[in-house]
Parts: sequence; structure tokens; C-alpha cells
Amino acid sequence: MKVFLYRKCSTCMKALKWLEAHNIEFEERAMKEENPTYEELKEWHAMSGFPLKKFFNTSGMLYKQMNLKEKLKDMSEDEQLKLLATDGMLVKRPLVIGDGFVLTGFKEKEWEEKLLA
Repeated sequence: MKVFLYRKCSTCMKALKWLEAHNIEFEERAMKEENPTYEELKEWHAMSGFPLKKFFNTSGMLYKQMNLKEKLKDMSEDEQLKLLATDGMLVKRPLVIGDGFVLTGFKEKEWEEKLLA
């Protein structure tokens, strides 16, 4: 299982503590330094079944500065994936890629269902 996170993000740090408290093994990847590629994002989006918007960090500064709330409506899925791949700070975090599942953000109940079941 891979966990993409940003160490200066309080939600990511909560998620890390939760994983450690439940003795869950994972491979960590720094979201900002090693942002997901277009190919990875495309594959995870397909695997997740989520709307693409769930992959965007809608509360992030970059999202707001770029006025993406308005711009995404007029962009194709392919354009959105390419945009996400340009900067890890646009991607919702933490992002968990497991065997056949994807989790975006840290919602404890959701994580318990996927990771402790």
C-alpha cells in the first residue's frame, strides 16, 4: 500500500499516526517532491470509481489561486488529469493506493472499513 502525503499537512500527520497506531504497513511517498504522474492518476481514477473532483485538493491555496472551482467545469477529464500531474499540491491528501482501492483524504470511518476489515 502506498500513502502519498505532505509532512506539513496536519491531516496527513493525523493519518500517519492512525496508520502507526493500527500497525498498518505502508510505503510513504512525498506528494510535493514526487507528485503523481498522469499515468498513475489516470489508473487510480479508473480504479477508484470516484468523480475526478475527489482527487483535487479543493481547500488548497494553489487550487484557489488558480480559480479551479470555475475552470474545472470547462475542462475535459484528460485536461484535469494533466493538470493534477503538474503539481502534487493540487492533489487531495493523504492519498492511499491499496490493492484494488483508493482513499482520498483522511476520513477515519472510511479508513477503518478499507484498512481494518
